[in-house]
Amino acid sequence: MPDTPTIGELYKLKHVTDEQLDAAVRDYLNDPTPGMRLITEGVALDLTAVVLGHPYVREVLARENAPEAQRRNAERTAILLARAS
Repeated sequence: MPDTPTIGELYKLKHVTDEQLDAAVRDYLNDPTPGMRLITEGVALDLTAVVLGHPYVREVLARENAPEAQRRNAERTAILLARAS
């Protein structure tokens, strides 16, 4: 089992807040440029790599007619499943 927790595990421990998750989703959807982004102190992710690692998220974000809520939920789920850096 990896020593690095998922963002979801950090969320359950309240080390990551809803506001921080929402900000990360907004940040990615506004600018999908690759690179590390700070989620909270000491926790960073390459959100582009997170998206590319999940076929369902890629498919949802590629759909022009995907509702905004579906796009946000897909990205949020991918972030929660990602391992912190």
